[in-house]
Amino acid sequence: MPLVLWKRGKYWHYRGTIAGKRLRASTNAEKRSDAAKIAMRIQTKVWQEYVDGPRATLTFADAAQAYRLAGKSTRFLDTLEAHWGDIRVMDITAGAIIAAANKIYPKAQNSKKNRHVIGPTQAVINHAAEMGLCNSIRVRRLKEAVKVKKPVTIEWLRAFMDQANPHLGALACFMFLTGARISEAIDVRWRDVDFEARRVLIRQSKISEERLAHMPAMLIVAMSNIQSNREPSEKVFKYSSRFTAEPQWQKAIERAGLEYLSFHCCRHGFATALLHKGVDPVTVAKLGGWASTQHVFKTYGHAMKDDRLTDIIVSDAI
Repeated sequence: MPLVLWKRGKYWHYRGTIAGKRLRASTNAEKRSDAAKIAMRIQTKVWQEYVDGPRATLTFADAAQAYRLAGKSTRFLDTLEAHWGDIRVMDITAGAIIAAANKIYPKAQNSKKNRHVIGPTQAVINHAAEMGLCNSIRVRRLKEAVKVKKPVTIEWLRAFMDQANPHLGALACFMFLTGARISEAIDVRWRDVDFEARRVLIRQSKISEERLAHMPAMLIVAMSNIQSNREPSEKVFKYSSRFTAEPQWQKAIERAGLEYLSFHCCRHGFATALLHKGVDPVTVAKLGGWASTQHVFKTYGHAMKDDRLTDIIVSDAI
């Protein structure tokens, strides 16, 4: 029996039972002809789902909603839903996803296209696949240009700390010796610091996890020099964000006569220094809170190509 239309207020509504499923809702259409088309599409979709199963009718919007309800990251979903909308998941191919990345961000680097479109779209579809709603999909990421960022060295750090205030100097030391990101370092509270055990709790912003990091003697000294009441809920470093720390960061670099290196170069320095010392990438990834060893290889592999690493063989004998 076809859906029945009736008007309430200025909008047409529909009701009826299709394939044993009771339906009743507004079409949000003011004209009866438009409402009839909408009702027909709904009726066709319900019959198709009844005959062929949910795989035949699942749209990207449906899959995205399931993704949201599962508590997954929604960081890029709005843009993706605006692009894919009610396109059926079964019609979204790997090629279509790559084309979407190029269309949405035509001038962006491949890394952004991978991170903002290709990865999240695949994640939404594969989550729906895990629920048995569609088939999974594999998409080859676009090749990214590897940028070799210059890392902070211990010499650079010491020169910087000589010209920085205690808070800023300790912040740089903290990032270099724990591998913390600037946002993670600024978020550390005194309750997270255990000087006796030489441990500090770092909340990892990118992967929503926590890790305990060791505090070398140099870091303990730097943090001990911070003037503070050390209330448990108080931030160790006085900055509210990276933007409030940036002006002082630049001035300290200028006073020291150093090459400008960003906050993140401290994290790069942490990984590069460990790799230069012969520490394996698996351990480096664990110590620095990287999600995968592959990322360490990809981002810091240049440190492993240094032919001077063979000096380690005889370093103890010199």
